[in-house]
Amino acid sequence: MFQKMFFISLALISVVPVNAELSDYPYQPVTFRQVHFNDSFWLGRMETNRTVTIPFAFKKCEDTGRIENFKLAGGLSNQPYQGKTGFNDSDVYKIMEAAAYSLMLKPDPQMDAYLDKVISYVAAAQEENGYLYTAWTSRAQEANNHKMGCCYKKEPWDNLHRSHELYNVGHMYEAAAAHYLATGKKTFLNVAIKNADLVCDVFGPGKRDGFPGHQEIEIGLVKLYRVTGEKKYLDQAQRFLDCRGSDPQNQREYDQSHIPVTEQFEAVGHAVRGTYMYSGMADVAALTDNQKFIQAIDKIWDDVANRKLYITGGIGARHHGESYGDPYELPNQTAYCETCAVIANVYWNHRMFLLHGDSKYVDIMERALYNNVLSGVSMDGMTFFYPNPLEAVAGQERSPWFNTACCPSNICRFLNSMPGYVYAVRDRQVYVNLFIGSRSEFDVDGTALKLTQNTQYPWNGKILINVDPQEEKTFTLKIRVPDWAQGWRSSSALYTFVEPLADNYTILLNGKVCEVVEEKGYACLKKSWKKGDVVEVEFSMPVRRVLCDRRVADNVGKIAVQRGPVVYCLEQQDLEGGNPLNIMIENNSELTADYDEEFLGGMVLLRGHAIELQKEKSQDVKRTKRNFKMIPYYARAHRGKQPMVVWIPYIELHARPLPVPTIASESTVSTSFISDVGINDLEAVHDQKMPASSSDKAYEYLHWGELKKL
Repeated sequence: MFQKMFFISLALISVVPVNAELSDYPYQPVTFRQVHFNDSFWLGRMETNRTVTIPFAFKKCEDTGRIENFKLAGGLSNQPYQGKTGFNDSDVYKIMEAAAYSLMLKPDPQMDAYLDKVISYVAAAQEENGYLYTAWTSRAQEANNHKMGCCYKKEPWDNLHRSHELYNVGHMYEAAAAHYLATGKKTFLNVAIKNADLVCDVFGPGKRDGFPGHQEIEIGLVKLYRVTGEKKYLDQAQRFLDCRGSDPQNQREYDQSHIPVTEQFEAVGHAVRGTYMYSGMADVAALTDNQKFIQAIDKIWDDVANRKLYITGGIGARHHGESYGDPYELPNQTAYCETCAVIANVYWNHRMFLLHGDSKYVDIMERALYNNVLSGVSMDGMTFFYPNPLEAVAGQERSPWFNTACCPSNICRFLNSMPGYVYAVRDRQVYVNLFIGSRSEFDVDGTALKLTQNTQYPWNGKILINVDPQEEKTFTLKIRVPDWAQGWRSSSALYTFVEPLADNYTILLNGKVCEVVEEKGYACLKKSWKKGDVVEVEFSMPVRRVLCDRRVADNVGKIAVQRGPVVYCLEQQDLEGGNPLNIMIENNSELTADYDEEFLGGMVLLRGHAIELQKEKSQDVKRTKRNFKMIPYYARAHRGKQPMVVWIPYIELHARPLPVPTIASESTVSTSFISDVGINDLEAVHDQKMPASSSDKAYEYLHWGELKKL
């Protein structure tokens, strides 16, 4: 049954289709097991994720009963069920997936043993017929108690739109596939197969109708199909997608079930659910050549990229419904930009590139990676953001955990898969999508190729690529020319650079300037490559002011500041004596960049001066020149809770003068101003932060052997 296959990234598992009628993505990513980071930017974050965040997250799952619930469902515990939601199982699965990726990158016997122990609890919790949902199994034994409304009514599967039964097992399939490919063990995979077989037996023509309220199982079923070759899993993934919009009693924009998916041409409703669905549609379309799916997600992508995308790569404007919002509805203070949503946006854009081979998808993926994704986790790997607003009146601080812990667990599984997004191949074409110090080895049209990147990206635009084929080979090296290194406009029509770029990049081949042909945003170098060939790329990386489409009301008369792929923000303590909420950066104000190796581990900071505007009692406006420095958006909130802005007025008409402070110090935010504009930390009830315990910092030193015995 099991074929020889290999894992390639968080997004996909590569396989030769078992049915000749099936196709696949035309552009194939290079497996993250074949790309080894050695750069100063990403490697440290991945190692922190492996050694700190993953064990920390497992410990939180122990402390909050998420793991104990599996033991309870399996008859291994007499503790009461913990938690009020049925989707807590998924957090455990995502962290298990993260641990499997870590084992692929670096052997760790303790992590491996711990994972085996958790898998044994998951297997024990599975019912004889394959059903697996701790909220049902552990509580079904309570006489006449079937009132856990968000999880079930009277029997399994009878409340699909709220229960998360199918959502949970989708994450379980992803984790089980990763574990099998990391270790060769089938213990977890067998649990997933047994459950997936049940799902295929229960749902389908002549059987039970229905589809998940929260999309995810579609992605998981495709991964399970790729590992096992069982086509019924792929068929079931398509069936769940095809069912949406067909039930007159269950049609909601919130979960994208209002109309059939092939008739959806704009992004609406819950941003994470929708973007997982678009990713699942891309997977199914690639494997079945479903052109209607591709046509739909092409139009939806255009809607998001050009009307609903934050400059940080974030998606989801509204706290209410965690939803996309209307076209051009991109508020800053109340922006949701959930960490899960931006990770889903990376998944989706990567798949769109694999379908079309266009750099515009990678441009948005990169924007999300260096800004909104990294904002979601602290540099020590132990605190997290759920929403990521672009303006904070009273400041914002990360939490060590959430009652709804989807964001921390998503961060865990995402970061160690990063190497799988760097390269892709198609026939005799090699795509260099991300610029990260690394070494890699993979095949190009049957010839082994070693590629080595040396760079200080994103702080420096110079990239050195050593090209070493096993034997002389003709192919085309395609190097992405980022949107920020070109002309006026970014890959999103929402954003325009104020200053044009001249001589935006140069490419040297073996020390000599070479002419390149540009195609779909790539500089293409076709030649007969041999050992020792060296390509030097240098992108101009000036500080660039960014304007937003005037239909975005919050950003009229304002600029954002970007250098390379990094978007910057201004926090109060970096403005000498002023408040970032009432300043203006004039058009002719110079902005300079310098690398500060002492600041939060080292990063490029921007410096300049602004005009602080204050209203005096006479209502006259007092103007004071203030020096400032700007920091990368992802680095915010590491030095205490303080006001922060991304979009800053450049003309006085759109500035917001605060009253001249009287009793309070100049650095204090006016409480009357806060009451006028509202506080930005508007988290839904289920997203409330859990208090940090006094021992949280101790997790920095956790080793697998120190986790309490279960």
